[in-house]
Amino acid sequence: MKRVQLTVAATMLALFSWSGAQAQVTIDIAKITCDQFTLYKITDPQNIAIWLSGYYHGLHKTTTIDTQQLAGNLQKIKDYCNLHTQETVFQAVQKVFGPLQ
Repeated sequence: MKRVQLTVAATMLALFSWSGAQAQVTIDIAKITCDQFTLYKITDPQNIAIWLSGYYHGLHKTTTIDTQQLAGNLQKIKDYCNLHTQETVFQAVQKVFGPLQ
């Protein structure tokens, strides 16, 4: 019985020390450049596109999303960003789709 308790205690200690070692990373989307976006330097561009879509849909208070349109919009932003690497993704979105409203 003590052996089982020791094993459980050792496992719990390992799990707690492992989970504390992971660092939380936060990103300011407004500062991501097109270069970082297209070259996967921050994360997969699709992750950023999904966040941006949610942000814009939130501004417009809509809860529906067209997944086909999301994929097309992502490609438009990638195409723009490939030509304007020093601009931010927010600037790219505004130039491709118009100003925030």
